[in-house]
Amino acid sequence: MHLSMWTYPWDIQDQGLEAFAAELSGRAGLNTVSLATSYHAGRFLQPRSPAQKAYFPEDGTVYFRPDETLWKGKTIRPLMAQNVAERGDMLAALTTAREKTGLKVSCWTVCLHNSRLGMLHPDHVTRNAFGNANYYNLCPSSPAARDYVATLVRDITTNYKPDMLELESPNFMGFAHEYHHEKDGVGLNAEDDFLLSLCFCDHCTARAEKAGVPVEGARSTVARFIAELCERAVPEKQFPDFPEAGIDAFRAHPELHAFLAWRSEPVTSLIGEIKAAANPATRIVLIDLKDGWLGGVDLEAVGKLCDGTILCCYDMTPEAVGEVIRTGRAALGADKFLGLGLRVFYPEVGEPAILAARAKAAVDAGADGVNFYNYGLIPAKRLDWVKEAVDAISR
Repeated sequence: MHLSMWTYPWDIQDQGLEAFAAELSGRAGLNTVSLATSYHAGRFLQPRSPAQKAYFPEDGTVYFRPDETLWKGKTIRPLMAQNVAERGDMLAALTTAREKTGLKVSCWTVCLHNSRLGMLHPDHVTRNAFGNANYYNLCPSSPAARDYVATLVRDITTNYKPDMLELESPNFMGFAHEYHHEKDGVGLNAEDDFLLSLCFCDHCTARAEKAGVPVEGARSTVARFIAELCERAVPEKQFPDFPEAGIDAFRAHPELHAFLAWRSEPVTSLIGEIKAAANPATRIVLIDLKDGWLGGVDLEAVGKLCDGTILCCYDMTPEAVGEVIRTGRAALGADKFLGLGLRVFYPEVGEPAILAARAKAAVDAGADGVNFYNYGLIPAKRLDWVKEAVDAISR
């Protein structure tokens, strides 16, 4: 069974590779490390670090040494983090030491969520119905953005040969919480956030028009909805069965409904291109959420092109976790990898029994493994909680 923990390079560097491996495999009972190899900005409280209790990673950088022969002439290129230059290539250290540590290596790879690259390449980011740029999200319809992600995966899997590569954000992203210091005095509800996230950039427009989608009618409809939500004194729910009904929540608006039916195409085809670019020896899986359709993910279609998915079920009851996994298994089929993502954060996990119950519900429902979040962000004592969860699904 795949048992992993999402981890940042600096966490391992602070603890030392030998001590980290002993903790992950011995204390937590895991057999894989999911290392951040491409990541965005943030502000992290680091309880594990002896010196860096607050850490601010560079925005939109990669934590490996890019192969310049693969990137020559590319419009969008990666920037190697200073961490690699100053503290070493942790991905190389982990893959080289697999036999010694007993840990498989999975590459946790952020794809299109990149504010640094978005600011550098504004012609390749998603844009709302008013044409305003979402600088945090490179657009999956952009040829240059697609080439960037496919080359990123080719570089990692060819030169480092990890056991698995996890794709985070190869899709359209939401609006409400994807940048830094976001301000919203309106009080956006879920449908408002979704409408603001819909992309009508030139790349999406051209791709949709080529498919015969009435994109201008859809854009006009969405622009009207956005204008209306900005005029209300307080937020109001306009689509009663959103998000439960999926895109059918918008069935009364045929042009928008047609656009939403098309919207998964850029994401699905991009994941297919990523898989084609990867070293066949590395499994390519998608990190996703319960309502992945909000970001343009058609799990059944994606499952035909890559090796599976990890579905994050953070603050859910065991019953809800089981239902998500059963639905995911039905979409993917029996032969694809299906993992569960669990966060070990307080207060959503207040005791080890809660974590164990969620993990067991997932495995009982057909999950092939569990990823826990996140090694450096939780106190060391919660690694014992992870071990209890691992024991519960290993019996």
